[in-house]
Amino acid sequence: MKLILATLIIGLAATACSTPEPDNHRLSPDGQNLVVFELIDGVPHYSIGRNDESGQVSPVVLPSKLGFELGEGLPALDGNFSIENITKSSFDETWTQVWGEKQNIRNNYNELRVDLVEFTQDPRRLSVVFRVYDDGVGFRYEFPEQENLGEFQIIDELTEFQLAGDHTAWWIGAYQWNRFEYYFQESPLSAIDTVHTPLTMRTNDDLYLSFHEAALVDYSTMTLEHTGNNKLKANLMPWQSGVTVYTAAPMVTPWRTLQISDTPGGLITSYLILNLNEPNKIEDTSWIEPAKYVGIWWEMHLDKSTWGSGDKHGATTENTRRYIDFAAEHGFPHVLVEGWNPGWDGEWYADGVVFDFTEPMPNFDLEGMAQYALDNGVRLMGHHETSASVVHYEAQMHDAFALYERLGVRAVKSGYVGHGREIQWFNDAGEEQREWHHGQYMVRHHQAVVELAAQHKISLNVHEGLKDTGLRRTWPNLMTREVAKGQEYNAWGSAGGNPPSHTVLLPFTRNLAGPFDYTPGVLDLYFDEYRPDNRIKSTLAKELALYVVIYSPLHMAADLPENYARYLDAFQVIKDVPVDWYDTRILDASIGEYITTVRKDRNSDDWYLGSITGDDSRDVSFELDFLDRGATYTAQIYRDGPNADWEEAPYDFVIEEIEVTSADVLDFRIGRSGGVAIRFARQ
Repeated sequence: MKLILATLIIGLAATACSTPEPDNHRLSPDGQNLVVFELIDGVPHYSIGRNDESGQVSPVVLPSKLGFELGEGLPALDGNFSIENITKSSFDETWTQVWGEKQNIRNNYNELRVDLVEFTQDPRRLSVVFRVYDDGVGFRYEFPEQENLGEFQIIDELTEFQLAGDHTAWWIGAYQWNRFEYYFQESPLSAIDTVHTPLTMRTNDDLYLSFHEAALVDYSTMTLEHTGNNKLKANLMPWQSGVTVYTAAPMVTPWRTLQISDTPGGLITSYLILNLNEPNKIEDTSWIEPAKYVGIWWEMHLDKSTWGSGDKHGATTENTRRYIDFAAEHGFPHVLVEGWNPGWDGEWYADGVVFDFTEPMPNFDLEGMAQYALDNGVRLMGHHETSASVVHYEAQMHDAFALYERLGVRAVKSGYVGHGREIQWFNDAGEEQREWHHGQYMVRHHQAVVELAAQHKISLNVHEGLKDTGLRRTWPNLMTREVAKGQEYNAWGSAGGNPPSHTVLLPFTRNLAGPFDYTPGVLDLYFDEYRPDNRIKSTLAKELALYVVIYSPLHMAADLPENYARYLDAFQVIKDVPVDWYDTRILDASIGEYITTVRKDRNSDDWYLGSITGDDSRDVSFELDFLDRGATYTAQIYRDGPNADWEEAPYDFVIEEIEVTSADVLDFRIGRSGGVAIRFARQ
């Protein structure tokens, strides 16, 4: 290992000081990140280095193996290679998101393409393409059309990431029954087993890394397996057959990504994942509208009402009309109605074939409420809970989306509640198959759903689905997802509610994948009437600040209308905050401890700030140099009071208003699991 490390450092240093680059090297546009490709005894390897501010080059990924193990008796694609061709190119554009956390994104990279050919009797070809950005590296495999490889099966992807040290890692384990819905753990890399991505790390030199993937289409989700000695290996979710991917040449794999930053906030403002996806494929996007919504949801988690029929059924015509009236009064464009359709009685989560996606329950007037909403300037938000019975859902989803389109519905929340390997279907032989939520079978399903939804001008909010890999760039109607522990765990989670650190871990872990429908905005922090053993372990100000810290283009105001009536002053923040941004910046952050995020509204000159803490209180100082110079702003401040503390005084809350400019500095104390939310309205 010492010899390999020394060789890599010498090679990187020589590259940084020499012109031009060697054929098998590629630097990022700013010269800071470097990829090196090499064949070692015919086996493809790559390595990644980082040039720091002092000019010293350090290894990030030591020489790591590439290749595949194939099925049906085909020889592995993991050696006997020679380099047929190496090409280099550069690309620089700025593209505009349909919606997002930043309006205009620069896509600037240097590319290295290595075309490999086997020196065998029936040679096969494989290309590896690297794109080297200032904020990280993406690479993928490409199988060109060729005589000696047609249809084939991937049993194992051999991609490795040989890390240069035993870094601190934040992770959740893969292959668990509850999919992605676990709390993130912090440990040395050496202590992890097989984990989901994004996988975030901090090196001893305070370099921040995030491993993930981009453009996941017709392939299996990648997890990362620690195989010892600080080495990670791609571990693909398998089919029940043991095959991980069924495919045919020509094809390309998803991008394997490594985001690199000198600060934790730099991981959040990296757009490498989006840049590695294809451009938007929807010609007319006028119907895709970022928005906030309310709905019949939180009351079921509190056990005030039920999804199923009976005296406590929540999705009644009368209750829905009440929510529509509330939405119309306060300017919320959508009303979510869960439990509107038959199938919720009994153990629906174990038998999703009971759901009907086109007929409402007898006490819910679907047609009438859809029209009533439209008459009041509001739309119903559809809901499709599948209980992971995908074949049953696919048999109805064409009619279901057509129905919603006719009723004026523009967004659908879908659900796939079920254990990790509960996707059931029958193969051509009539044999029952059970698949993982995140294998190729479900990747294909979710792609079919998003394309069908686009045909009917409907946006998606996917729960219990796939992790985001940036496909929202290509299909901007794929707006937001859950795929993590959200607000509902505060109502009934076994821990009595999400721990204070949860929301200061999410921005650096789950949220690096993409927008998160966390469903914030619950202002009644105690549930004594319904769930006395649970509560929200935050201050009131923190719950407001989450609207800025956690990004989603569809953000829910999750609390009950009657609770918002009790906290109208605080509720104003939720009404005012946008969900579509011109720019995003991280002023200060420490993973799991605190974060301060500022965002500029895409449709005005206003800025918004959200700052939150975890287990400890903190004195904060915000320099306002992100504001336009020469302009004056009214700062509408909603903050923790002097004694605020999530356990002792969660409602110690101060509202104040002052005039500020870009030259000013604001100082506050934020309590334990506390927060500050500020709107800077330009005068």
